[in-house]
Amino acid sequence: MEEKEALLKQRDEAEKKARQYENQVKILLNKQRDAERTARNHRLIVHGAIMEGVFPFTASMEGESLKAFLIALSRLPGAWETVQKAQEMEDEG
Repeated sequence: MEEKEALLKQRDEAEKKARQYENQVKILLNKQRDAERTARNHRLIVHGAIMEGVFPFTASMEGESLKAFLIALSRLPGAWETVQKAQEMEDEG
């Protein structure tokens, strides 16, 4: 009987540790998602600030108007070549 009680106690302790590890994994995943979200928010803010610095009038534009403006810019002659060069420079640096 003592052996059975000892095994039950070990099982309970193992289950407790398993729950603790599962909770640690959840906590770490939440921290990772928070870090990714923070990095994305920072990137969007920085890119928006750069856009407003280069094109100050875009600060007052609504989302759809800004999107139309950027699409129009992307259709200008040489736009895609400029994009490709910028991507190559980013890949090298």
